[in-house]
Amino acid sequence: LGVAAILIWSTTVAFVRSLSEQVGALTSASIIALVGGVSGCAWILVNPARRKKLAALRPAYLWGCGILFVLYMACLYAAFELAPDRARAVEVGLINYLWPMSTLVFSALIMRLRISVLLVPGILLGVAGLFLATTQNSDSSVGTFLRNWSQNSAPYWLALIAALCWGLYSALSRKFAATGGSTGVPLFMMATGIILGAATLVFPEHSTWSPRALAELAYMAIFTNLAYVFWELAMRKGDIVLVAATSYLIPFLATLVGCLYLGVMGTGKLWMGVACLITGAVLSKLAVRDEKP
Repeated sequence: LGVAAILIWSTTVAFVRSLSEQVGALTSASIIALVGGVSGCAWILVNPARRKKLAALRPAYLWGCGILFVLYMACLYAAFELAPDRARAVEVGLINYLWPMSTLVFSALIMRLRISVLLVPGILLGVAGLFLATTQNSDSSVGTFLRNWSQNSAPYWLALIAALCWGLYSALSRKFAATGGSTGVPLFMMATGIILGAATLVFPEHSTWSPRALAELAYMAIFTNLAYVFWELAMRKGDIVLVAATSYLIPFLATLVGCLYLGVMGTGKLWMGVACLITGAVLSKLAVRDEKP
């Protein structure tokens, strides 16, 4: 299930950016979330056993993970829309893909997993990957890196916040949710859709509807909502370290799909940055074990 979620999320950069350009970030995110929330809640309500499991979920999980879920969705979609061009949107996607690393780190701290010093070079390689990606069209210097961040501060910081929120969400969903219980994802999606839908009343967006936009919206509404459920089940029942480490493949897949779909030419430095993130995955997998010291 975790691998299926990873493959689905690999298309996020391409479709979210495209929808942001046509429909608007808040509009598309609210529709996607509402479709997932309504269908998920309906699936639960028609079965008494599912309703009982949902009622048994801990308040700490519902509130803590729910807030993180809404914040993640809002930051992610806003980051892609605020990126000044499609090339920057690909970079925003890579920054967001720090979440596999943050999942491992938060899981190690919260679940008290066994870690080794290999986690340090793994994290450093992840940071190096972002450094190369965000300086792909200029010289690789600290000054250039900081200047690019200051020029694109809003989308970059929003993507970073999204990465931290999803990593913490993934770790807390395993800690707070009962292993055999229900999932709160439909409720989280419903809340996200309502909140972001209300936000469109304050920040109205111009939407241009077309067959392509409708097709992209339908894909995101169906498959990404399934991916959220798959991911949480994997976090709660599966090998969290293996799934989180495997998710480091997302930067390569998402960058490849994003470049092809959006017509962006990735530079050699961009792919070097992706390679650094993947190498960091190997070290992180070796550094963290799903067992207590």
